[in-house]
Amino acid sequence: MSKAFTKESDSDDEDELALPALPAGGKNYITPLGYARLRDELLDLIDSERPKVVEVVHWAASNGDRSENGDYLYGKKRLREIDRRIRFLTRRLEIAEVTDPSVHHGSDQVFFGATVTYTDAQGEEQTITIRGIDEANSADGEVSWIAPIARALLRARVGDEVRLPTPAGVRELEVLEVRYPAPAAG
Repeated sequence: MSKAFTKESDSDDEDELALPALPAGGKNYITPLGYARLRDELLDLIDSERPKVVEVVHWAASNGDRSENGDYLYGKKRLREIDRRIRFLTRRLEIAEVTDPSVHHGSDQVFFGATVTYTDAQGEEQTITIRGIDEANSADGEVSWIAPIARALLRARVGDEVRLPTPAGVRELEVLEVRYPAPAAG
C-alpha cells in the first residue's frame, strides 16, 4: 500500500502532558501575574500562531502530493503541538485559583507568594519565592507551593525553625525574613 493511504500515527503526539499533581483536595493557586502570563500565551496561540500555521498548511495542501511535502507534514505536526498546548492551558486556567500575595504585605508569616530568606545549620543563607505550579521557575529562585521546601516553610514566622525532610536526613532551617509585594495603588 502506498504511504499516501496510511494513517499518520498520532500516538506520540496525542499523549497528553501530565498535569503536575496537586495535593488531594488542593487548589491550583497562581498569582495574578502568572495567570495573566498563561492567559496571554493562550490568546496568542489562538489568535496569532495557530492561524499562521493553518495558512501554511492550507497553502502546502493545495500544492498536491502531501506525502513528501515538508511544509504540510511539519505544519500538521506543529498544529498538533499548538492544539495540545491550547488544551493544557485551557484546563489549567479553568482550575486556577488566583491568589494575590500582596494582601499579606507587611506580614512576617509565610503564605503563598512570599519571598522567604532562611538559613540552615551550616549558616548558608538562601532566598526563595513561593509560586504556583504553572509559574515557578527554579532558575529565578522560585519554587512551587507544593515543593517540599515550600510546604515546610508555609505558616512559619520570622525566627521560627522548621524541619525539612530530605533524602540525606532532616535539615533544620531558620526563617530570617518574609517579604510580599506591595499592594497595587488603586
